[in-house]
Amino acid sequence: MPSETETAARVQAVLDIPLNRFLGMQLRDPADPAAGLWFPVGRSAQNQAAVLHGGVVTTLLDTASYLALLPRLSDAEHAVTHDQTVSLLRPVAADKRVDVTATVLRRGRAVAFMRAEAVVDGELVATAQVTKSVVRLG
Repeated sequence: MPSETETAARVQAVLDIPLNRFLGMQLRDPADPAAGLWFPVGRSAQNQAAVLHGGVVTTLLDTASYLALLPRLSDAEHAVTHDQTVSLLRPVAADKRVDVTATVLRRGRAVAFMRAEAVVDGELVATAQVTKSVVRLG
């Protein structure tokens, strides 16, 4: 598990990613980043049909997966996505709040497997299976 200082720095680095800022990504619980994130379906998250762009939800399903895995990484480890399968289940209208959570299914020495879900008004709108490689820093 990363130290408290390292965890805070890694979470801040995720929040500071320009795309995440642009999309309005927020932690669901700032005291518990592994609890996931939420974002509004504003203009920056919409496609030409004025509904949630699939690429946006795909990106944030991956981000929530990293946040869920973070407590299981040491200070000397990082995780990078090497596979992601996303199912977009239904369109999401503009101005809706999307909550995204993830669960670590298994953490091995070199690979971790997560499941992520996006929910709007209690209804599942997208799911993902995310596989991350655990790599040594430095």
